[in-house]
Amino acid sequence: MPHPTSVQIAARIEELYGASLNDLEAHAQDQPPGMLAALLASHHTLAFAEQSITVHRERLEQLIHPERQIGTFEVSHIVDCARRLAEAVAVRDTQAATTQAVLQSLGRTDAPKPPAACAAAAVPTPPVPAASAAPSR
Repeated sequence: MPHPTSVQIAARIEELYGASLNDLEAHAQDQPPGMLAALLASHHTLAFAEQSITVHRERLEQLIHPERQIGTFEVSHIVDCARRLAEAVAVRDTQAATTQAVLQSLGRTDAPKPPAACAAAAVPTPPVPAASAAPSR
């Protein structure tokens, strides 16, 4: 199950660009790098960090299970797993804060409106007489 943070950010990206994440990823592959590619990469990193949190938390629960004997060999695994869990949480928190800040700074714009009647009411410029090739006296 995806973590709520990555789900919220995915929903905001979809809302901002008006398409599903899968469609946006396919579209971004054909485009030069830009804001969409950066947002998708941030979402991917965030989702991966959340998946890592789940994996390391479950592994830590296995390692410290009450029925399990903890010896010197297991202690190093527990410490390593706790370190990896802490790293994944730090990555998730940083990535979520940064991506959220970028998304809040962006807004969806409406389609450009056709030019107003003021462009048609512009004063036409008078024609310029053609210059003669003969020298003037």
